[in-house]
Amino acid sequence: MILKKMLFGGGVCAAVLLAFSISAEAKRARCYTSDDGYFSCSYRAIDDAGSFRISAPGYPTYVLEIDGPGFAYGYVKLGRRNVPLPGQFVRSRDDGACWNNPQTNTKLCAW
Repeated sequence: MILKKMLFGGGVCAAVLLAFSISAEAKRARCYTSDDGYFSCSYRAIDDAGSFRISAPGYPTYVLEIDGPGFAYGYVKLGRRNVPLPGQFVRSRDDGACWNNPQTNTKLCAW
């Protein structure tokens, strides 16, 4: 009986881990940044708030972390360093896949 419970518990844990790994899987996307233009990328959600990471070979990895509804802070990964992007990003009213930084006039999108 104890062995049955342990096997059942292990199966439930494995199923939960599999569900989380599938939801965190990177998805193919089309991206745009003011610095790099349009490019094919991988989009990965980081948390339930909407934070995300976009990456592509030959391009920096960009991360936007949601600070509150419609507002985010970002950084770019250059080599092994994470460099904070200045200012705050605001979700675009015209296209919800885009984030604008009014202080630096930069834009980051992932469709």
